[in-house]
Amino acid sequence: MQLKKNLLQDMYQYENQCKKEGYKVIAGTDEVGRGPMAGPLVVAAVILPDEETIPGLYDSKKLTEKQRERLSEEILKKAIEVQICYIDVLEVDELNVYQASKKGMETCIRQMKTKVDHVLTDAMPLSDEFSYTSIIHGDQLSASIAAASIVAKVERDHYMINLSKEYPQYGFEKHKGYVTKQHLEAIEKYGITPHHRKSFAPVQRILEKNYFYNENH
Repeated sequence: MQLKKNLLQDMYQYENQCKKEGYKVIAGTDEVGRGPMAGPLVVAAVILPDEETIPGLYDSKKLTEKQRERLSEEILKKAIEVQICYIDVLEVDELNVYQASKKGMETCIRQMKTKVDHVLTDAMPLSDEFSYTSIIHGDQLSASIAAASIVAKVERDHYMINLSKEYPQYGFEKHKGYVTKQHLEAIEKYGITPHHRKSFAPVQRILEKNYFYNENH
């Protein structure tokens, strides 16, 4: 019991420190979908309530699907505000995933109707216009960042599940666009879709292979 209590306290340590420093409204932000070769990058920003904590907040990758779904629902219900931003594959290819992540985070904060005093990010430096703290492994150390991670993960998973109905042969509902044996075999067999990231190596190989084939036939 004490372990859980300490973990809960630790997850709010950065938020509490910011409040001690005089910041009243703190937003956490994180992105999901840097690694996949298909699908958008999804970024979320969350302002958690002061009056109560949400037990169980942690890095979305370390939680089960059932835990993420439950927590995302609770976050959306209890948060002061949540903003979600999609960066599509064309922009990911144009900017690269790092810059796309930064753009998504800043867009989410700018879209906030609530005036944000300070931003906590998962290892992402923001522009000078923002007061922020960049925390390595922030989704494992900050409740606000973890909440953003969970909301973004659930949002992106739902998107990829819906996309699988349009492209059932690719198995998006299983791997969510990440590089798996099934996904690699699917793009070898069926080619790429408009939802694949052309800047990613496995997709580039398919494009080059098809270009070579067309040039020689």
